[in-house]
Amino acid sequence: MKYILAIFLAAILLFGCTQPNGEQAGGTGTSGATGTPPSGGTTSPPASGGQTGTGGTSATPPAPQFLKGFSLSPRSFSPEDFTAFFTEAQEAGDAVMWAGDWNELSNTQGGGPVVVTTLSSQYDYVPVIEAQFFTQSTGQLVRPLDEANKQAYKDAAVAFAEKYEPEYLGLGIEVNILYEKSPEDFDSFVSLYDETYDAVKAVSPNTKIFTVFQLERMKGLQGGLFGGTNNPDNSEWQLLERFPKSDLIAFTTYPDLIYKSPSEIPDNYYSEIATHTDKPIAFTEIGWHNAASPAGWESSEEEQAEFVSRFFVLTSSLNKELAIWSFMYDPDTVEPFNSMGMRRSDGTARPAWGAWVAG
Repeated sequence: MKYILAIFLAAILLFGCTQPNGEQAGGTGTSGATGTPPSGGTTSPPASGGQTGTGGTSATPPAPQFLKGFSLSPRSFSPEDFTAFFTEAQEAGDAVMWAGDWNELSNTQGGGPVVVTTLSSQYDYVPVIEAQFFTQSTGQLVRPLDEANKQAYKDAAVAFAEKYEPEYLGLGIEVNILYEKSPEDFDSFVSLYDETYDAVKAVSPNTKIFTVFQLERMKGLQGGLFGGTNNPDNSEWQLLERFPKSDLIAFTTYPDLIYKSPSEIPDNYYSEIATHTDKPIAFTEIGWHNAASPAGWESSEEEQAEFVSRFFVLTSSLNKELAIWSFMYDPDTVEPFNSMGMRRSDGTARPAWGAWVAG
C-alpha cells in the first residue's frame, strides 16, 4: 500500500510545494519518511529526572530517550495537506518514516526517500527510511531475487547512503512473513542483507541498518483477525540470529489483530523482547483501530487512546530507540487498518493524539 506514495511524492516535488518560509521542497536535506536525524543524533528533548535527595542522587532515574513520530500519511497529497502533515508531525513527534519499493532509493528525480530526506531539515525531524522487496499479504517478491536484481538493490542502497548518510535505513519489512511463505526467498534475502549492510557501512559508517519483523507473528500469535491460531510454540524468535549485523531490532506491532481490548494485552507483551536480544529496539509501525468494526472486534477512539497509553507503559523498560505510529490520517485500505489514524478527516485530533504526545 505504501508503494503508491512515491508517485504522489514525485508530483509534489515537481509542483514545488511551497513551504511556510517560501522555500521550495526538493533542496538538500535528509532521506526517508521516518527517521534519519539531520545531525546524526537524537533530537528528542532530555527526559526529566526525579528529585535529587540529600545525597545528590536522583530518586527516580530519567526515562530513556527515544524518537517517536509517524509514517508518511497526510490527509491527501494536495500541496496544502502534504505541507500540513509535516507541520502537524512537529507537534507530536520528532521522526517521519518513508517505506516503499527498494528501487525508489535510486530515484533521484523526486522519489519518496529523497523528498522525505530533503524536507527533514525544513521541518526539523529525523527521517527513517525503509526499503521493501516483497508484498507481505502474499509473500510474492516485487522482483525475483536473482543476481542482477540483488546487485541493483545493493547499488541503490549504497548510492543513497553515500549521498544522504541516513541515520536509519531499514532493509526489508516484516521479513518473517517471507520466511513463512517462502523459506528459499528468505534465505536469499539474508545473503542480500549481509552484503548490503557491509557495502552501506563502507560509505556511511554511522548509518544504523536493520530489518523489520512482524511482532505478533514473531510470538506465534496468528489467531484473531489473522485467521489462524495462537501458539507460542510456533514463535519465530530464532530468526533474529540470522541478522547478527543488525544495529537495531525492529518490529511492526498491531495487537488489535489479536486482542479485543488493550487491557487484554499481557503485561510482558513487549518486555519479552528483551529476553531475546540486548540490542536497541525500534517499533516502525504501531497501530490500533478506532472504528466500531469489524464485527466482534469493535473499538472506539477512547479505546485507541487507551492502547497508546498502555503501549508506552508496557515498553517503558525496553531500550527503545524508535516508536513510529503507522498513520496520522486514516488510510484508504482494508479493515481494521483504515481507522488507525490519530486525526479525523476534518483535521481534528482524536484522543489518541494527546496520549501519543504525552507518551
